[in-house]
Amino acid sequence: MASLVFITHPEVVIDPDQPIPEWPLNAIGRARMERFAGLLADRDISAVYASTERKARDGAAMVAERLGLSYRTDEDLGENDRSATGYIAPPEFWDVVREFFGRPHESIRGWERAVDAQTRIVQAVSRILRGDETSGDIVVVSHGAVGCLLTAHLQQVDIGKESRPRHPGGGCFIVIDRHSFTLTQDWRAIEDGFAD
Repeated sequence: MASLVFITHPEVVIDPDQPIPEWPLNAIGRARMERFAGLLADRDISAVYASTERKARDGAAMVAERLGLSYRTDEDLGENDRSATGYIAPPEFWDVVREFFGRPHESIRGWERAVDAQTRIVQAVSRILRGDETSGDIVVVSHGAVGCLLTAHLQQVDIGKESRPRHPGGGCFIVIDRHSFTLTQDWRAIEDGFAD
């Protein structure tokens, strides 16, 4: 049974002076991603995709290099658009995130609405599943919020009611059946590996 492994990028270099889409993985994030790339080497991975944001590209490049593959980018795999505010420091950021998930039909502080981001990420993953001509597992390196929105769709629950990644630094993954577009493994941290 071929799968799509959807990964949220791990820890990044937080630099308020740089646009958020240009933030790279930090040393911890790179080390975690390297370990997960080793676990992926035990699977039949035939394609790797990433959002166009630097942190996702960094992760995808590490996986692709380990597996001897190239990777492709898709801007629709990107995080919810927060450009209206730019960087917001915690704890205020987490308050805004709660509003984003709690009022999905509204634009919170000019951010992309959660319902729109959900439609975009579901369509992007569906397009990859339909269009990829390889036969093995597909890896997608993307982002936490859109990963939650994708999970809500797969679990057929309202936005905000889905299961969530639990690692505070990101770097979590779900597994989706490639043919039926159904969730076969809920969120796990990348160091926990795949469920048996």
